Amino acid sequence: MARRIAQPFAPPRPWGNWGDYCYTRLKLRSDPLYPAVIAALRHHRSPLLDLGCGLGLLAHALRAAGLEQAYRGLDIDTTKIQRGQQILARSGLAGVQLQRHDLSVSRPAHRGSVTLLDVLQYLDQPTQQTLLADAAGMLDDDGVLVIRSTLAEDSARGRTSLRADAWAHRIGWMQTRPQHYPGAGELQRPLEAAGLQVSLQPLYGNTPFNNWLLVARR
Repeated sequence: MARRIAQPFAPPRPWGNWGDYCYTRLKLRSDPLYPAVIAALRHHRSPLLDLGCGLGLLAHALRAAGLEQAYRGLDIDTTKIQRGQQILARSGLAGVQLQRHDLSVSRPAHRGSVTLLDVLQYLDQPTQQTLLADAAGMLDDDGVLVIRSTLAEDSARGRTSLRADAWAHRIGWMQTRPQHYPGAGELQRPLEAAGLQVSLQPLYGNTPFNNWLLVARR
């Protein structure tokens, strides 16, 4: 499955850059994120807004799993969006859009489901809280909010997560440095205040990172 999903991420010529393809195969094989998100969205047909979409890998994983809801992905990284659009053109996925957008400046209009995957730590604490409240307001009756985030904990997993995020910035994979790692309460309170039912659980898988999965519904 990972190889099939990753195929459009391969360069059109053998001598091209294989970085996106290798990254995609490794992530799909090692990260428990995509099976967890697919399970959370499985029975929801509402359009999906993926905030911080990167190359748009989630859209490819959803379609491979048979999920057909309309998908719009936004990311601040112009280069990733451009590469993601080229990958989309090769893959022929229907109902998928990728656009550049800076979440620290504004939030788009949307009604449906929302995903925020490994995004929040790159925003400051007030912007995180505003974004969470805005995301809660985007959910329609069928919508679900899915968040994956590293939590602020002084633990081996927490320290490993911080080092990995710093390394991702140094090598240029992430444009911005992490600004604030939220605590569990910081994630839950604005969503519960908006009337959502919230579940929060670890999503470690076989990784060394302090990742948690939050799912919220009306």
